[in-house]
Order: sequence, then C-alpha cells, then structure tokens
Amino acid sequence: MRILIESIPHADQRYGTCGDWYPVGPDTDALRINVSHLNDHAMESLVAVHELVEALLCLKRGITAEQVDAFDLDFVGPGEPGDDPAAPYHREHVFATQIEEMLAKELGIDWEAYDKAINAL
Repeated sequence: MRILIESIPHADQRYGTCGDWYPVGPDTDALRINVSHLNDHAMESLVAVHELVEALLCLKRGITAEQVDAFDLDFVGPGEPGDDPAAPYHREHVFATQIEEMLAKELGIDWEAYDKAINAL
C-alpha cells in the first residue's frame, strides 16, 4: 500500500475537517491523508496518525471512504461526526482518538491546547 500524508491549507480540505483520508484512484492500494496546517508539526502529526489508524481500521472492516464522507457531510450536532454512535466508523474513530491522545502525551502536547488549535481552524 502506498500512503501519502500531506499538510495543506485548511481551506483546501474537501470539507470542513482538519483531517481527511480517502483512497486514490480506482484501487485502494493507494491512500491519501490530508491534514490542515496547524503551524505545529507535532500537532499535525497527531491528526495524521488519527486519520491513518481510522482509515486502516475502516478499510479492514469494509467501511468505505464514501460511507464516512456521506455521514460526515450530513452530520449536524456537537463534536466530531465520528464521535456520534450512529457514525458507521464510530468504533474506528474512537480507537484512533485513543491512540492520538496517547501519542500527544508522549510528545508533550497539551490536549486542550491541541483541541483549541483545531477548533480555531
């Protein structure tokens, strides 16, 4: 599998998210992950790791990027779409968040400051 992870301007995201993953082309052997610029490489890396873990679990479990995108685009409510138990990728999102939080701790990143940076986008 080929995986491309890139930090991009937030305005260039496909929709209002700080992290996005999707297969490239007709075959899922290539995966693209876009992370919004946060002006902090460690914080951007946290988003990238979250997206990678979530994508790998979704693809392994037969949850498509199209299903994730459809839910995200229709989502209305507080928090992130993946936090909603109705999300088809809720379990995968929650696990990815747990990994993200553990990595933040190891990198010395304050979770509240990180959350504030993301919400400022």
